[in-house]
Amino acid sequence: MSTTTPQTWPQIRNAGVDGMLVSFADALSEPSNRAALAFRERIEREGWDGVLETSSTLASAFVRFDPFVLPHVELRMRLEALLTEVNWFNAAPPNERRFWRIPAAFGGELAPQLGGAAEAAGMTVAEAVTSLSSARVRVTTLGFAAGQPYLGELPEAWNLPRQSGLTPKVPVGALVVAIRQFVLFATSAPTGWQHVAQTAFTCFRPDSETPFALRAGDEVQFTPITREELEAIRTRDTSGDGGATVEPIR
Repeated sequence: MSTTTPQTWPQIRNAGVDGMLVSFADALSEPSNRAALAFRERIEREGWDGVLETSSTLASAFVRFDPFVLPHVELRMRLEALLTEVNWFNAAPPNERRFWRIPAAFGGELAPQLGGAAEAAGMTVAEAVTSLSSARVRVTTLGFAAGQPYLGELPEAWNLPRQSGLTPKVPVGALVVAIRQFVLFATSAPTGWQHVAQTAFTCFRPDSETPFALRAGDEVQFTPITREELEAIRTRDTSGDGGATVEPIR
């Protein structure tokens, strides 16, 4: 959590010859993430010639641009003008967000680190499942792997450090936890976070018209199911949704 006062933010910085970064804090917080998401959406709506793409991180919005079409000085002036329009820390979240309920099997052989994570959070396993499955978290950013979401923030009890060593590999659909966040793995990979649940959800779908299933700003809640229910979902589901339901956020 950032300890820097909001008065020192936002900051605009160059990022190479064709990038500009607008940061709202030096670490994740709900207001800084809200600001980053809303500001990025506003830039997209402006439709400036020369802007090639935008993205958002936990607490920043990034703009890649063509400096021969939109010079650095001009882009900085436009960004500064947008920043003065509203208090972005209180801005409304992006439009067209969705709420996902994703089934997840907590603990057991599929997610063997739930017990250790629960102990570190000062909870029993049952209390941990209740806490984690009742949290409605936001997709704060996508990163590390294609379409892979970071989701937060969880209650303070889940401000757990990363492990000192790596878990050699977790599977696609693994739900891991650390530093008050979930990550839902889009690929099989090592991790320093603790594997607490397993889903059948596929975040990255390269053959789909929308290869990234989740978008920054979406909200997610993980619904507890048994291992048997998870296996049944895997057998019948071919969409990659893993039994998830989704609805627009009004």
